[in-house]
Amino acid sequence: MMRARLTYVPLEVADQFEDFIIHREEQVLDAVKARTRDYSTLSLLKLLYQLRGNPMTFSNLYSKSKIRMKKSFLNYLHLCVDYKFISKEAVGANVIYTITDKGRTMLKLFMQKNNYVD
Repeated sequence: MMRARLTYVPLEVADQFEDFIIHREEQVLDAVKARTRDYSTLSLLKLLYQLRGNPMTFSNLYSKSKIRMKKSFLNYLHLCVDYKFISKEAVGANVIYTITDKGRTMLKLFMQKNNYVD
């Protein structure tokens, strides 16, 4: 059985993936502190959800994902890149991350509402 974990979840992600939320605690700016289940899957979804609209730089993706431990963020980011859910491209001094078609499919599998927009 998976142990529940306390983490910060962007509000929009928490609303969209409420099946992963066991209990919401306080809201901090644009995130909610929540006890969650299946933390790893939720962390992948946090990354994919942020990229669904526009590509992002590493810094923007890190701050918007609310994965607070940089090592954990890097592990989930590399997993997404290795499984081709996210692509990365060097643009000048920045690295830009973009969701792939495979990543969109993964995200759609977990969307519980019918209002997903590409």
